[in-house]
Amino acid sequence: MGCVYRRGNTLWIKYYRNGKPYSESSQSDKMEVAKRLLKKREGEIAQGKLPGVLFDKVKFDELAEDFLADYKINQRKSLERTEISVEHLKKEFEGFSMPHITTTRIRQYIEKRVAENASNATVNRELSALKRMLNLGAQQTPPKVDRVPHIPMLKENNVRTGFFEHGDFLALRENLPEHLRSFVTFAYKTGWRRSEITGLTWNQVDLKNGIVMLNPGETKNDDGRTVYLDTELQAILEHEWRARPKRNSILPYVFMNEKETDQIKRFDKTWRTACKNAKIGDRLFHDLRRTAVRNMIRSGVPERVAMMVSGHKTRSVFERYNIVSADDLKLAAQRQEAYLNAQHGYKMVTIEDFEAKKEASYIS
Repeated sequence: MGCVYRRGNTLWIKYYRNGKPYSESSQSDKMEVAKRLLKKREGEIAQGKLPGVLFDKVKFDELAEDFLADYKINQRKSLERTEISVEHLKKEFEGFSMPHITTTRIRQYIEKRVAENASNATVNRELSALKRMLNLGAQQTPPKVDRVPHIPMLKENNVRTGFFEHGDFLALRENLPEHLRSFVTFAYKTGWRRSEITGLTWNQVDLKNGIVMLNPGETKNDDGRTVYLDTELQAILEHEWRARPKRNSILPYVFMNEKETDQIKRFDKTWRTACKNAKIGDRLFHDLRRTAVRNMIRSGVPERVAMMVSGHKTRSVFERYNIVSADDLKLAAQRQEAYLNAQHGYKMVTIEDFEAKKEASYIS
């Protein structure tokens, strides 16, 4: 049986599990509070649960470290983005014990992030990271988390709307530094992710047969991919190959930075400046990926083949990228009109017909 005893002005409780004693402060000087906590702990033990005091000692920081370690061990490709999410969570929950991370507290975090103008998608990625670290804690032996609170998610608009018309792309490319022009052209033609292009090495390129390959495990979805080069991309890669002896030939990367000392990495500021000078508004590099998919479909490439080139694994994602523009909608109306005229002898009413009808009504 457990007991209640006093330390200074605070009442403490003592109880046993499997013969091992546990002591815990009731954080009160009232006997009713201490007895209620003792009864709760004894009830947990009777049900075969670990004493709640063990979970009180587990802090958010410990679970965050376990979570990131799991990402590194499993070599997850989204580690960099996940680390950013964890940093945002730390600002709110650092030092918190697990029982204090409640649904109410999580809602407060959501409200705070929304007030900071974080997008719903960004907040959801952070909430997903929190849910994953809590689940990992609950799955450990012995568990570090006794319960995972409900974590509400925000509604996201998954429709992607950014893409380049060909003239916009040419204007952008003209305003980029020389070392980025080949890089963005490859993205515009293939729809590959930026990380896939920056990490492209010469052992993945077969210039003789005009092939570029990504091996299984080198892509986001871990599937391999083979792309045949068109005339322009073939010329671009041959140019990059001929320029290689002038560079640091020890490095294996196809596309090099401006100083030709390493692979291309971040170029956000250069990108924004080029968009401004090209007068095409704010664009994302990822818009090139969406554009490549749309261009392939417009040119008659079967959807399955387009997905194999760009590396889209599920059609639901693919559909979000196959964006229609105002010109697409206009063309649809024109094609419908042409079909009705050709197949059914449909008489097209013009503005002149309306004017003539109105004039006739005035005369009568």
